[in-house]
Amino acid sequence: MQESLGAAANLTSMAEQEARRTLMKSAPELWAELSDAEALTRHLGELGQIRITRLEPETTVAWEGDRASGTVEIEPAGWGTTVTVRAEASDAPPEPPAERRPVLVPEPEAPLPEPTPLRPPPAPPAPA
Repeated sequence: MQESLGAAANLTSMAEQEARRTLMKSAPELWAELSDAEALTRHLGELGQIRITRLEPETTVAWEGDRASGTVEIEPAGWGTTVTVRAEASDAPPEPPAERRPVLVPEPEAPLPEPTPLRPPPAPPAPA
């Protein structure tokens, strides 16, 4: 399914885009994947965190992401299910990549010196 939805992830230079594929999976199997925001984010993750805004059971998922919004529709088709992804890029420019800071690795501490064995206290002098 990632292959079919991946086409919608290339929205950065286009206002609207549609991708349609027929997959060899059942509609209930695809619905379980598409109607879950976390699973949908895995497929459309290049568009930012995905939030589901509307569900029409077993047929349509409307979603919003940080960089785009759209719908995913499914319908049974012969030996599989047709998935149609429609998306529109948001007006907000994509966030610039975070500034990379060097990772400081502490130097290893010098090893502690070997402990010296304790000597027993001197014996008191013998009486004369």
